[in-house]
Amino acid sequence: MSEIIFMVRESPEGGFEAEALGHSIFTDGDDMEHLQANVKDAVALHFEGMDQPKVIRLHLVKEIVIAA
Repeated sequence: MSEIIFMVRESPEGGFEAEALGHSIFTDGDDMEHLQANVKDAVALHFEGMDQPKVIRLHLVKEIVIAA
């Protein structure tokens, strides 16, 4: 596996939440710096003893709701 992709959303409680596509990996962080560190740790734990992805992509999704 060469890369893994995470969908990142702003958490209603503050900070960010990340979910890997195609893998059961979930994590969060108070800010983007903490999220990136937590994602790297979660990927390392998930793939422990296996070949780890060379690239981790964070795809930030921001939803904006406006009144019609």
